[in-house]
Amino acid sequence: MNDTTNNINIKELAQADIESLSKSFNTNIKYGLSSEQALKNQQRFGKNEFYRVKKQSIIQKIIYATTEPIILLLLFAAFLAVCINVYEYIYHNNSNFLECIGILIAISLSIAITIIMEDRSAKAFEALNDINNGNLIKTIRNGEISLKPQNELAVGDIIILESGDKIPADCRIIESKSLGVMCDESSLTGESKHTTKSQTLESQDSTNTYKNILYSGCFITQGSVKAMCIAVGYDTEFGKIASALNTSSKTTTPLQEKLKKLSHKITILGGSAALLAFIIQVIFLSFRDLETETLIEHITEAFISSIVLIVASVPEGLPTIVAVLLALNIVKMSKQNALVKKLVACETIGCVNIICSDKTGTLTKNQMSVEKEYIHNKIEDVLLNCILNSTADIAYKDSNYQFLGNPTECALLVFSHKNRIDYKEIREKHKIVNSFPFSSQTKNMTSVVKIENNLICFSKGSPEVILAQCNLDNKTLKNITEKISKLQEQAYRILAFSHKFLDTNNSNKKELESNMIFDGFVAILDPLRDDVKEAIANCMKAGIDIKILTGDNLKTAQAIGKQLEIIDKDHLVFEASKLESLSNDELCKLLPKIKIIARSTPSTKMQIVNALKEQGNVVALTGDGINDAPALRNADVGIAMGISGTEVSKEASDIVLLNDSFSTIVKAIEWGRGIYKNFQRFIQFQLTVNISSVIIVLYAVIMGFTAPFSALQLLWVNLIMDGPPALTLGLEPISKNLLKEKPIKRNSNIITKNMFISIFVNGIFIATICLLQYFTNFLSVAESERNTTLFTLFVLFVLFNAFNARELNNNSIFKDISSNKIMLGTFIITFAMQVLIVEFGGSAFHTTPLELETWCKILLISSSIIILGEITRTSLKLFSKTN
Repeated sequence: MNDTTNNINIKELAQADIESLSKSFNTNIKYGLSSEQALKNQQRFGKNEFYRVKKQSIIQKIIYATTEPIILLLLFAAFLAVCINVYEYIYHNNSNFLECIGILIAISLSIAITIIMEDRSAKAFEALNDINNGNLIKTIRNGEISLKPQNELAVGDIIILESGDKIPADCRIIESKSLGVMCDESSLTGESKHTTKSQTLESQDSTNTYKNILYSGCFITQGSVKAMCIAVGYDTEFGKIASALNTSSKTTTPLQEKLKKLSHKITILGGSAALLAFIIQVIFLSFRDLETETLIEHITEAFISSIVLIVASVPEGLPTIVAVLLALNIVKMSKQNALVKKLVACETIGCVNIICSDKTGTLTKNQMSVEKEYIHNKIEDVLLNCILNSTADIAYKDSNYQFLGNPTECALLVFSHKNRIDYKEIREKHKIVNSFPFSSQTKNMTSVVKIENNLICFSKGSPEVILAQCNLDNKTLKNITEKISKLQEQAYRILAFSHKFLDTNNSNKKELESNMIFDGFVAILDPLRDDVKEAIANCMKAGIDIKILTGDNLKTAQAIGKQLEIIDKDHLVFEASKLESLSNDELCKLLPKIKIIARSTPSTKMQIVNALKEQGNVVALTGDGINDAPALRNADVGIAMGISGTEVSKEASDIVLLNDSFSTIVKAIEWGRGIYKNFQRFIQFQLTVNISSVIIVLYAVIMGFTAPFSALQLLWVNLIMDGPPALTLGLEPISKNLLKEKPIKRNSNIITKNMFISIFVNGIFIATICLLQYFTNFLSVAESERNTTLFTLFVLFVLFNAFNARELNNNSIFKDISSNKIMLGTFIITFAMQVLIVEFGGSAFHTTPLELETWCKILLISSSIIILGEITRTSLKLFSKTN
């Protein structure tokens, strides 16, 4: 079966009567489906399982990886290099395919590293996010109750669910016990308040869900229920979102966009240089008296030499270094509890300037907690009420509470535990004589308990109901209601308590709940995660705007905004319904002022993310629910919660937080910014070498001279450009001040103005000195040493220029020269290898051993590039201050 749906309308299924549904699905409320009918229904309506997107074959992955702009440019360069060498072999019986091999190795390494690291993350993700289709569900089949794996359920199956069960499919409630059924639908709706379910057809007040429908992927938190499966697999609300994700495509990231622009500029630069060289050579040839055949041969050679310039201008090592650096940082970020699923997400998150965050489970713990208390009578009576007038349980392990049952009642048990009361011991000592469970109609729960020789009636529920049970004077009642009203305005959920002593047991609920003693109330809230406030403050310091997209109501959203200190008179809190009527232009004008959007739906989140991206923002979206998944997929960086997140949200994300900590996002942003800076350092280093080598080759070709370097010498230069020295620039330690800088804009050039000046000043200087040596021999070396001297001079220029490339902000490189000890070590090792090549590699590299005096001259001249760099940076710094 594919991942298409049967266009099931959940509204029609909610409105239909049970009898008609039974006939449609050929089932029986009492006896369930027969085995034969279950198979027929599976064929008709599909199976209750999701089919993951088919994994790409290794060939498909390679083809996809080759679509990167720089890789395409390298492939073109490799093709030209092969053509050149084939021509040289055919017509001159002289070729050297080392350059071709070097480019192909660079391409292969880049693709291999990308595929290997993404596969490694994918395997870790699958282990983290394995969907367990083997969960056993209590099912009525053939008139008997049995346990069936959830993936074997069919439309029409009658199932029984109890507190703590995960709902395996969309179900229509047939019957529920008087206890009432409560569901946690936060993963679907984004609202933390748990919803009451019943057979009644009615939309929930705050969401678009229906009271008589249980939704796949949500949880039963209180009560037990008998229900009929009405939608399975991709036809469920959960499945519709999963299906949409399978067909949606990811947009390009800022890094990919910048590399595309860079490769385009490099192509223009190399092509222009090649065209210029060809035109000049043809002009020179036109002044020479040559025979037609000889002229054609010279023009062909001129064309070939011009093509060499394109190959020389291509930064072969760029994609390899990008892949290596991203791969290394995937490992580093995993140690920071951020599992990166896509390599480019490592860098992209560093460019983020807006984070759109879900509230429930992302900013909050999704675990109710008693935050405030008002004790009107004795706290002992309140605690006994919390413990005995309850059906919930909690577990306490490793300083954390695990909720087993209704989250509000669990919060009350935690409250009693924090008051050093063992609720299990209390329950063992005392006997429940009578109980009237909570219902949405009565909005309270009442229990009669025998404590020693006394009968005590306890009641808890909404403050309006409990206060109506008690005899309070007007002044006291007004005081209490004012306090409750203030807390409700802050989005607290209020639960009040009362009790009274009984002479005899009474089954009349109305009589039991009259003339009671008011004990007080508690204010319950889904608390913020411990590190969220500080993390958001750090984000705002880093120039990152925070927008909260929540399914909660307006009051709750405003309360969270105040706690996080992100709303003020200049920033707005909107309801999603108000945004839907706005045009795109109107929405874009309002977005900078909007901080929180309440009642957010999946379409709202998608609308906001797309609008922000259209404005040129780099958008990250965090979430853990099913309803977050479409926007997670569409954001530049989708960040899912690894512990509390749903399978669909994690599947749609680029990064999964293994510890569900919002502060991990700040660390990831810092790492991402550091990666981006290191890319710039590498690009500055490599393009300086490319510029200088193009100028040298271009000038030599135009002047009619042979190439200054042999093929093997050029390969060694390429190894320096693309090897250890370049890699160490990519491993430059992260600056402590990165989070104080503004985020990188989406449309900004990866090569800044300062980088551009540095690249051309240093590139032209290196080329000029090398050409002076080539034509004038100003170092006064022996004729036999001239080529070797030029080769060594160029290599050492490249090595010394690596120190210049470390600095991007016009500061002196001597200020922190020892912070990257790997670079110092690499410089020494590479220099030693150059000495070995010159002194002992003559047969392979066509070199001649140099005198010590010559080595000293070369070192002195080549190190001057550092002095030039310092002068350039100081000048730019002074110029920026004067402006």
